[in-house]
Amino acid sequence: MLCRTGDGTTDGTGAVLGDPAADHRNADGYVLDGPEFLTVFDGRTGKALASVDYLPARGRVADWGDAYGNRVDRFLACVAYPDGVRPSAVFCRGYYTRAVLVAWDWRDGKLTRRWTFDSNDAGNDAYRGQGDHSVSAADVDGDGKDEIIYGAMCVGSDGRGRYSTGLGHGDALHVSDLDPTRPGLEVFNIHEKSRRNVGVSFRDAKTGAVLWSKESPDVGRGVAFDVDPRHPGAECWASGAGLGGMWNCRGEKVSDARPRSCNFGVWWNGDLLRELLDRTTISRWDWQAGRDVVILTADGCASNNGTKATPCLCADILGDWREEVIWRSADNRELRIYTTTEPTEHRLTTLMHDPVYRLSVAWQNVGYNQPTQTGYFLGHGMEAPPRPRVVAR
Repeated sequence: MLCRTGDGTTDGTGAVLGDPAADHRNADGYVLDGPEFLTVFDGRTGKALASVDYLPARGRVADWGDAYGNRVDRFLACVAYPDGVRPSAVFCRGYYTRAVLVAWDWRDGKLTRRWTFDSNDAGNDAYRGQGDHSVSAADVDGDGKDEIIYGAMCVGSDGRGRYSTGLGHGDALHVSDLDPTRPGLEVFNIHEKSRRNVGVSFRDAKTGAVLWSKESPDVGRGVAFDVDPRHPGAECWASGAGLGGMWNCRGEKVSDARPRSCNFGVWWNGDLLRELLDRTTISRWDWQAGRDVVILTADGCASNNGTKATPCLCADILGDWREEVIWRSADNRELRIYTTTEPTEHRLTTLMHDPVYRLSVAWQNVGYNQPTQTGYFLGHGMEAPPRPRVVAR
């Protein structure tokens, strides 16, 4: 397990990192001084195996977007395979102004830095202020190596900037084969307080070319799920000024009605369409009647993250390709795992064997939790996905 640590961190054996007596909190409770580390812990014992300085360092607090210390502590992290063979941990800081991504390798008991991307470096001005509240990893160019999709920008497997759309920060992003009629992956992104009055964008994941967009000054929620079998690919909708109804994956409005939920998705019942997950309820979209139909309510459970209202985890952990949902009980005494009881006529390899899906489970709980996604189109009318290349190492 890798995570950011600081003075006084105690590992599973009782050993203390840094100064155990230090207290770096200021009068407002922010920690804007003192060392920051990146530490590798043994997953069985909790023993600290290695620690290095966290990169990037804070530097001047105001360089990250405010002067009081909120935006300097905006951290994201994901797992990626930048060499196409072994995983690296990518730890990040900042997205409103400066953005820095650092890839680390844990090999043979040593923690080493693979590369650093910094929007402050020469030639990277277009990458400033483009990060989201979440981060995704996927092989966008088909070379077997993972890129990092960091909001409205993308960093290549070599740690160099691949592209930036310049459309700015947003709260939600989906990357998958959202449009199965065109090659490669696509990215559906929403944008908050857009300087260009673009609140929704749909782009080519490889090149960054915006395929379609919708005007809105400020969009806070948006999703891309296949919920209607009448249209190929994913349907998209968002919550923001001037936006209404639902679009297909080509950006054409296909319905004035749309689900009330604009939050999370889950593959739950027996068909290939995706269900809606919001707070402690799972619903399906009745595309004929244009309304939500509740199919499960997790009584006695509670969601996390305030208005984000997400579960502890939603993933195919049992392996029949439908997903399980893990909620906490309302009294915080239990973790409850819910699984579908509906049979299906569709046979798919466990979703965890898909590289994009597996990585999406790893970063699901980073920042503003985002739903899982596959590296192929999973939905009505789908073609059989490629057989996963599973290699024992």
